[in-house]
Amino acid sequence: MPVVRDLRLLLRLRHFRHLLSVRLLSQGADGVYQVALAAYVVFSPEKQTSATAIASAMAVLLLPYSLVGPFAGVLLDRWRRRQVFVYGNLLRALLAAATAVLMLGHAPDWLFYVSALCVTAVNRFVLAGLSAALPRVVDAERLVLANSISPTAGTLAATAGGGLAFAVRIVASDSDAAVVTLGSFLYLCASLASLRLPPDLLGPDRHPARPRLSTALAETARELLAAIRHMAAPRRREAAWALSAMTLMRFCYGALLVLLLMLCRYALAGTPEEGLRLLGTALALSGAGFFVAAMVTPWAVGQLGPGRWIVVCSATAAVLEPALGLPFATGPLMAAAFVLGMITQGAKIATDTIVQACVEDGFRGRIFSVYDVLFNVAFVGAAGMAALMLPPDGRSTVLVVLVAVLYGVIATALARFERR
Repeated sequence: MPVVRDLRLLLRLRHFRHLLSVRLLSQGADGVYQVALAAYVVFSPEKQTSATAIASAMAVLLLPYSLVGPFAGVLLDRWRRRQVFVYGNLLRALLAAATAVLMLGHAPDWLFYVSALCVTAVNRFVLAGLSAALPRVVDAERLVLANSISPTAGTLAATAGGGLAFAVRIVASDSDAAVVTLGSFLYLCASLASLRLPPDLLGPDRHPARPRLSTALAETARELLAAIRHMAAPRRREAAWALSAMTLMRFCYGALLVLLLMLCRYALAGTPEEGLRLLGTALALSGAGFFVAAMVTPWAVGQLGPGRWIVVCSATAAVLEPALGLPFATGPLMAAAFVLGMITQGAKIATDTIVQACVEDGFRGRIFSVYDVLFNVAFVGAAGMAALMLPPDGRSTVLVVLVAVLYGVIATALARFERR
């Protein structure tokens, strides 16, 4: 098969393998850490969690960095990306260890959220840097395949990390602190793995002198405007449309995730522990969907083009999401987790490819940081909407139908653009 042949050639690229190992370790640690947070905030027996509480936690963890996120992109276009991976993951290892200490000490919730917030902040730099660095380790001919393998492998690593977190909780008598400590260790491994990459390999190409803080802030604002103008140019309009469509699909995914959390916590399981195991099954099936997307998307993009593949993904979601979600039964919801994982990841691979192909290297860090911020805003906005609409047990026909309509709007609008 051509895909298998190209994959073998891709994995022969030493620097691609090293960058991929950094992603796998880093996102595996993310999966461990996120499961620990979910278990501590949502599934603790002593906590009566509501959709509003979940939305508030998401807002605390994500919204502050939605305001400053674009500035991370400017720094990524100035700092050596390899050093961001080394020191960023090392800092996350220390912060995750601090989170474990706070859990053991039963610290106030606000202090726990501050610690988690800091880990999330560094994550913005690492993930945006991984996407921006990918074109530096593969040739243009295999960039679509690299975008299929690398982010999808990272998502699968996060899913595997979540599964490992569940196993550690069982062995360690439901200790969330032990799970967070494991995440800290994996962050440290990601930092050490980054040292195998040459310091200057991943760019960026220019290395301006460091200005004073006030000058740097003004320069940041100017460069952000330059990046937005770069993205708005007519020959990059496809990237702007793809990015908009992917942001709305992220909104849909966020709303459905809050619905799934509430269903697992109250409607589909008798105890919090049963609900947590059910959520783990759903995440594993979603990870399987990511894997299938990685296998299918290169062929689909070759046949249809990346823009039309996003149309197919969103149209499929518009049909299958209500069909599988409205029964509010365990079996169909597990099938929906697989389908939405495949659809969302397939659309993301195509979007990443369009953005990378249209955006010049000197702007990629900024654009991918904006990309990341749009994801956060959409996710938190979806959680807020779900908090207003969901009943205590999570069963909301209106929310399921509304998300299906939004998927249909995305497919229709992008299809019209593709025809033009």
